Amino acid sequence: MSPESQASEALPSRRRRTPRGGRHRGDESFLLPPGSPALVLAVPGPRRPGTEIADELARLVEIEHTGQRAHVGHLEGNEASLHGVLAGLPRQDGELAAVVVPLSTGPDPALDGAVRAAVANAPVPAVAAEPLGPHPLIAEALHDRLADAGLARADRIRMMTMVTAASGFVVATPAGPDAVRQAEVTGVLLASRLAAPVFTASLADEAAVKAVAEQLRASGAASVAIAPHLIGIEPETALVPAAGGAIGAGHAAPLGAHPALARLAALRYVEALATALAD
Repeated sequence: MSPESQASEALPSRRRRTPRGGRHRGDESFLLPPGSPALVLAVPGPRRPGTEIADELARLVEIEHTGQRAHVGHLEGNEASLHGVLAGLPRQDGELAAVVVPLSTGPDPALDGAVRAAVANAPVPAVAAEPLGPHPLIAEALHDRLADAGLARADRIRMMTMVTAASGFVVATPAGPDAVRQAEVTGVLLASRLAAPVFTASLADEAAVKAVAEQLRASGAASVAIAPHLIGIEPETALVPAAGGAIGAGHAAPLGAHPALARLAALRYVEALATALAD
């Protein structure tokens, strides 16, 4: 059988579920055939309070997209470690056993390197997928969280947005300059959805957060809000309230177990699997 035929048979088939009500109506899903490599979400750091979000996302991936169990592995610590999760997967004569999806909103050199190292040293054949973002679905999820916090409202009938409590936004991201540059892509998409200015800054750089808030106010934004560009499993999550206090701004909740992130995890899995089978 040719490699192309093998890839065609092994790739998950797409399916469209019965349309659901609400903002995510019409999402497509992926049905994994029996024996497909496991989808494993890689969580930075050890298991700790807040990382249960990864378990919720795994359940959403299973129910909404793949129809098969998704796993969660932590890059540090002994509890639910990524190495242990991979070691517990079935082995089938050297065939690919897992696709590891980094649970992050954008490229992070430290996290991505740790995932690649874990995959390279895995006791079963595995490949690493790309992080969840940047992607338009991240902007959608940020918009939803701002709406949940009363900082922006979406008119779902006319498919337009009317800003309420804030007229300028800071997309606050973990990690450093590379993460900020990647988040700028999402910021542009979010600005289009909100019809309002959006700047990006690192949560770890209080001076940068203050500077972009001043820029927003100088450009005419009467009030500013923070859109945390993180899932809620990152240590930087604890910096969000302080960042809001430092600039006198409200803030949305982290993305958490948003359906858009579950869809992105399934999408990154399929992309990585297709690449692996084509090689």
